[in-house]
Amino acid sequence: MHVTFEQAQQAIEAAIRKANALHTQMCIAVVDSGAELKAFARMDDAWVGSVDIAVKKAKTACLFGMTTGQIGSLSQPGGPLYGIEHSNGGLITFPGGVPIVTEQGVLIGGLGVSGSSVENDHLVAQAGVEVIGVSALPDHPWRT
Repeated sequence: MHVTFEQAQQAIEAAIRKANALHTQMCIAVVDSGAELKAFARMDDAWVGSVDIAVKKAKTACLFGMTTGQIGSLSQPGGPLYGIEHSNGGLITFPGGVPIVTEQGVLIGGLGVSGSSVENDHLVAQAGVEVIGVSALPDHPWRT
């Protein structure tokens, strides 16, 4: 099961609204459950370097079923996932990526945002995911 194109568009539109409210420009990526790009938007004046970061945040959240910030806390030196960012063609392990999960607990994709502080990136990603009515994945031993 994948996030639909309509859901991806709704998520991007909600993320753009939140970015505008925060007075920032973002790159916003949505991937399907196979971590393949489904939809993307680059707001005017958003950094070109944020394109790759947004896509990788979305993929990271999808591949591991947790926010990129959660993965980041587990991937610090001495942590159980130290070095994980070098896997899967490159991951991003700081905030701004959120898995997209149905109310039934099925992972259907991921949303990644880049272009501001990591705090703002996470807020914008969360706003995008919330509009399509999703919830967090059930508990997993790696999640903090």
